[in-house]
Formats: sequence, structure tokens, C-alpha cells
Amino acid sequence: MPDVSITIGGRQFEVACQDGEESFLKAAAEVLDGEARLLTDQVGRLAENRMLLMAGLMLADKTVALEEAVGSSKQKLEDARTAARVAASTPPERVEVPVVPEKLVDTLAELAARAEALAEKAESNE
Repeated sequence: MPDVSITIGGRQFEVACQDGEESFLKAAAEVLDGEARLLTDQVGRLAENRMLLMAGLMLADKTVALEEAVGSSKQKLEDARTAARVAASTPPERVEVPVVPEKLVDTLAELAARAEALAEKAESNE
């Protein structure tokens, strides 16, 4: 079990961790150190236990806010999924497009051809 040296609020600590978790411990210590530095910049030097308590509470407050935001996002996602399921289960609106019968199309084509023939005949007689 390796010992890792971390700095929080300008103070050194030796902390033991599991093999392979050193980088995670150092990353977590950097986050806690950031909060501790904010405190010391605002308030000045604090007793070690008070500094760690306040920094921990600040991080806990951020964590709670993030958990609430995640919960809200999960609810919105579930609402969207429910709406999508309802929309998918609703039968589509039936739209009818009129279709011209084939016989009528043929008749209209024949009439158009006759009209063109008459128009040509009339032009040639002029």
C-alpha cells in the first residue's frame, strides 16, 4: 500500500492508498486543495481541522448541487423518452391522396391529342 504525499492548503500530508490509485488520490487532493486555497485567500490562516472541514463542506455543497442537476436532467430525459414512446404508439394520421383512375387518364390523353390535331388543321387552313 503506497504512501502518497499531498498538499492541501499549504500543508503536507502523507496518505496511504491502494496500488494503482495514486493518480486518483492526487487528483482528489488537488480539488480539495483548490477549495482550501479559496478559504485561506478569503479568511487567512485557519486551523488545519477547520480548514479541512470548511473545504469539505464547500465540496459537498457543490456535489449536492451537481446531484440535483443530474437528477433534473434524468427526469427531463425520462419525460422525453415517455413522450417519444407515446408518440410512437399513437397511430399515424391517415392522409388520403386522390388518385385519378387510369381510364380517365387515357381519355384525357385522347382528348388532348384530338384537340392538338384540330388545332393543327385549323392552322393549316388559314
